[in-house]
Amino acid sequence: MTAARWFVPMMLVLIAARPAVVVADDDQPASLLPHVNALNDEEKAAGWHLLFDGQSTKGWRNYKKKGVSQGWQVKQGALCRMDGTAGDIVSDAKYDNFILELDYKVPAHANSGIMYRVTEEQGAPWATGIEFQLLDNTDPHGDSQKSGWAYGLYEPAADAKTGKPRDATNPIGHWNHVKLVCDGPHVEHWMNGVKYCEFEIGSDDFNKRVKASKFGSMPHFAKNASGYIALQGDHGNVCFANIKVKPIAAK
Repeated sequence: MTAARWFVPMMLVLIAARPAVVVADDDQPASLLPHVNALNDEEKAAGWHLLFDGQSTKGWRNYKKKGVSQGWQVKQGALCRMDGTAGDIVSDAKYDNFILELDYKVPAHANSGIMYRVTEEQGAPWATGIEFQLLDNTDPHGDSQKSGWAYGLYEPAADAKTGKPRDATNPIGHWNHVKLVCDGPHVEHWMNGVKYCEFEIGSDDFNKRVKASKFGSMPHFAKNASGYIALQGDHGNVCFANIKVKPIAAK
């Protein structure tokens, strides 16, 4: 057999013998997501913008700082908080009225969040921006405020089967889809296609809830019509992908 004839079948044997890449059930790669970190023509025409390119931390910086710490890394197409050096990061641009969509996954015992209309007048993003909580909901010792809730303010209606607030999250390590609507004072939190809550900033109900919460003593909390989008990095690990925003005209 000539060298050329030997080479081709041997390459086929080697390829066939190569073991398949096994992904743990609790650690899904971003490649499983459809159209990961990309916009289709319809989304582009509708005015959507990517806030994460899948390759770098471009478009983000640490809160009150320039650049992004090494505690945030891009891993297999996902923007991941890796350790306690990460710190909170904010978008380069401010947004007033918008729809934010993204996918996230958390490991066991995770605790993170998305804060919106954040400004830098205070020591932390949550002192000015409402938090869309992200959590390992299965952790018996975890935060009482669960994924998708407006932290300390609003939670989903009770599930008729369990009597507990609705939980539409997927298992740890699996991707979840978030939609956040900020339309003037009107806000909606969505988790995996389920509307968790909606409220009006500045309404009597909202003000009553803020006053009864830890935010009642924070004079700048939820007072800004425009601000940064923040990803929490000071609590626990989390990964994000498909981060995109669509500015909208307030009603």
